[in-house]
Amino acid sequence: MTPEIRRAALCSGGAIAALAVVAFVAQVGQVAPWWVLVPGGVLVAGLAGLAGARMGREDAVRAQALEPGETVLGAHAVRPPYANHDPAGVYETPPFQLRVTTRGMQLWERSVLLWNHPWPELRVVLDGPRLRVLHEGRDAGVMLLERPGAEHEVLLTARKYGAG
Repeated sequence: MTPEIRRAALCSGGAIAALAVVAFVAQVGQVAPWWVLVPGGVLVAGLAGLAGARMGREDAVRAQALEPGETVLGAHAVRPPYANHDPAGVYETPPFQLRVTTRGMQLWERSVLLWNHPWPELRVVLDGPRLRVLHEGRDAGVMLLERPGAEHEVLLTARKYGAG
């Protein structure tokens, strides 16, 4: 793990842990004695810190994959189009993310880059509610975007940057 990724994980974990403890104390502090608040706060801080560190690490790994001068135009949570997949829980990040950049598209599964293709090599089409991404004539991905209407944003961005 590089120092940048470690720093991002620690900062994110610490910030999320602090916010979680403040929220815990604000909720429970009025009715619970101190001897319940202390172990409860430690437990909440630990769990929230772990989750925050994982999110910070994922963000830092994804940021390192960008080329110099490349910027992220949008990041969209996606799910497999045909699997019986339950949506992510309230405190859980979706496992798949489609990132649209000024250079092309990237598909991530947590902190693993599944593919990264530049715009001129891509063809992006809508297949009903599904976004179909073709790379050199073959399917690179067929996916459902979590947020309604996001597939149209991706399609417009693809056309703007030269995808077929």
